[in-house]
Amino acid sequence: QVQLVESGGGLVQAGDSLRLSCAASGRTFSSRAMGWFRQAPGKERDFAAGISADGAITSYAESVKGRFTISRDNAKNTVYLQMSSLKPEDTAVYYCAARPMSTVRTTAAEYGYWGQGTQVTVSS
Repeated sequence: QVQLVESGGGLVQAGDSLRLSCAASGRTFSSRAMGWFRQAPGKERDFAAGISADGAITSYAESVKGRFTISRDNAKNTVYLQMSSLKPEDTAVYYCAARPMSTVRTTAAEYGYWGQGTQVTVSS
């Protein structure tokens, strides 16, 4: 079992930066690829960023590429999402997710464990 707890969400203005954190329980964190997904009201849960188990490979949605950076610290069982140049359309609940495998995937069905989500609101 893997438990994921996100933190760092909040209300910011357009152009601001924010860093999300996701703390994972268990001994298997370093063998799992991790992802950040987001869900805006009335919309589906979409992939934002992903990182391989060893941190060597990252993947980003086109809408966040160049503005968001995903990273991880396997010693701390934590994955981060650094968000900069935030836009109102980035407003969503952000979810951390863990895969049972080490390779990055971009679809939600590939991830077996999910956090409770953290709200990010970007005002214009």
